[in-house]
Amino acid sequence: QVQLVESGGGLVQPGGSLRLSCAASGFAFSLFPMFWYRQAPGKERELVASITSIGGNTGYADSVKGRVTISRDNAKNTLYLQMNNLKPEDTAVYYCKAPKRGPLPEVWGQGTLVTVSS
Repeated sequence: QVQLVESGGGLVQPGGSLRLSCAASGFAFSLFPMFWYRQAPGKERELVASITSIGGNTGYADSVKGRVTISRDNAKNTLYLQMNNLKPEDTAVYYCKAPKRGPLPEVWGQGTLVTVSS
């Protein structure tokens, strides 16, 4: 059974940091690119960051560039999102996603809530 489980969210003050984790199981994690998305209240889900299968290339939304780092540990089947200098507009539920894998559909985690507030 393919499963993605996010953790690490919480309440943080503006300017603070959080590291999100996404534990993957049930598929060959190291073979696929991975993605972090977020959905703020009342807004559509948006792509935050992406990383290739071996981590050689990453991409970021303009809104988080320079403040966020996506990484992965293929030995631990875990995806990370280090977020620094957090802003209130970063408040959202953050999801990790595994892409379509041949005939198999994409898979989403359950999400972890990040609240940035003083």
